[in-house]
Amino acid sequence: MKSEPQVAQVKNFKNFLYLAWQHLTLPPPTPIQYDIADFLQGNDKRILIEAFRGVGKSWITSAFVCHQLLLNPQRNILVVSASKSRSDDFSTFTQRLIAEMPILEHLKATPDQRHSKVSFDVAPARASHAPSVKSLGITSQLTGSRADLIIADDVESANNSQTQLMRDRLSETVKEFDAIIKPEVGRIVFLGTPQSEMSLYNDLEERGFKTRIWTARYPQEIQRISYGHKFAPVLGEALKKDITLEGKPTDPQRFDDIDLLEREASYGRTGFNLQFMLDTSLSDLNRYPLKLNDLIVVSGSSTWNEAPTKIQWASGADQIKEIDSEIPNVGLKGDYWVAPLYMAEQFEEFEGSVMSIDPAGRGEDKTAYAVVKMLNGILYVTSVGALDGGYSEATLTKLANVAKEQDVNYVVIESNFGDGMATQLLKPIMAKIHPCSIEEVRHNKQKELRIIDTLEPVMNQHKLVVNLEMIHQDFKLDPDHQLFRQMTRLTKDRGSLRHDDLLDALAIAVNYWVERMDRDMVLSALESQNAALDQELESFMENTVGRKPQNNSWI
Repeated sequence: MKSEPQVAQVKNFKNFLYLAWQHLTLPPPTPIQYDIADFLQGNDKRILIEAFRGVGKSWITSAFVCHQLLLNPQRNILVVSASKSRSDDFSTFTQRLIAEMPILEHLKATPDQRHSKVSFDVAPARASHAPSVKSLGITSQLTGSRADLIIADDVESANNSQTQLMRDRLSETVKEFDAIIKPEVGRIVFLGTPQSEMSLYNDLEERGFKTRIWTARYPQEIQRISYGHKFAPVLGEALKKDITLEGKPTDPQRFDDIDLLEREASYGRTGFNLQFMLDTSLSDLNRYPLKLNDLIVVSGSSTWNEAPTKIQWASGADQIKEIDSEIPNVGLKGDYWVAPLYMAEQFEEFEGSVMSIDPAGRGEDKTAYAVVKMLNGILYVTSVGALDGGYSEATLTKLANVAKEQDVNYVVIESNFGDGMATQLLKPIMAKIHPCSIEEVRHNKQKELRIIDTLEPVMNQHKLVVNLEMIHQDFKLDPDHQLFRQMTRLTKDRGSLRHDDLLDALAIAVNYWVERMDRDMVLSALESQNAALDQELESFMENTVGRKPQNNSWI
């Protein structure tokens, strides 16, 4: 057993880290590495470390595991990663340090103890069901394990967080840590790099975790705002003393400016912002194409019969300030509602009103509908909703009443489910309550791509107007069935949303008007060509015959 004076000398983990780096023939730990070590040995029971790639957070934490066993050999430590091989590498490296560092030699397992690379004991440890150190993959059987310290090393990866369903599963899995950790003395440490705004790591604060972020470069002010209180204080204090540090390396001993420029060129701007600056805003800009700030929000009756002859979008401070504080914002970080820059005083009746219906499929789906009206090429969303009951008469009656209230003159129904059964059941009810044309549409294209391809161009051109009252009503729905939550979280990945019912209904209605506008443009172009041809023919005949036609005839 090592003497008390020797252990006392390394009671501060930073001293032990220095010895570990010396043993590994590495340069002394950098200020950033020491700051991570300080955060690790703090008193917070639940922490999240987000640090740029290559800073050595996994190595530092492996050394921390050795340090914890040195101070208290009776501790049980569980290492969990996205893959079993990664967690095994962590425990193997930890075991090597124990075997090779003189100050840890008394911890080497005895012949009658567990000593595999994925599950091993330390010599002073008393008999226990749980080994001193054990490694598991996040998809392994976690139930039954017990630990004083859980190290979650990159449990989120690109492979297990591509869709909302996968993210939900991962989020539920890591909740198991609370059942594994021992009461009172237990700690949970997450090490990771978020992949997007929807990252598991961004939700850990709500579960009581303290997050700290170390970036590879000193960020600009706008980036620091997005980090908020999570930004490492040591970096924030350095910027307060010298604002010219913005854009310069935070750990120049490991990554100087030239090195970071090379990595940025290699990773690309988006990859570099994720892996080295831990900034997801650029990623979200490309990943989530449908933004609230592309819409125009106006006040009006929920049963609009007319609209302004002209309306114009803008995203200035006045437009944001005027409307954003009045309504709930379920968009991602940095997204916002905007009021119109200009709206004509003259109003005209809509050219038409279309109601789309997306019948309930299986599971928890609901029958969703959307009403979209058009005037002068601008589309107005005046009503959306989701109803329980599938093809029941009560549900279909509610849909018919909405159509009547909104003065709908055309209904489009998604026929992919039930081979058109919903249409056949709806027709007699509509005929009784609100007679109008009903059409079925069938889609074969991947749903996410179809919705984005339909809505993104219209929204980017700011031709979609939403009703203020309808937004408030949408917010009262269950979060999974809110139109604007679905809209702002849709990606091109298959299954990116758990539910997309309202958004799909909106896309179907918008697509009807897009196709009609395309047809109108083609007809207008043909009419223009015919008019030009008639004029040219008239000029030719006048010059040839020497007179103009009488009563549309040359005879």
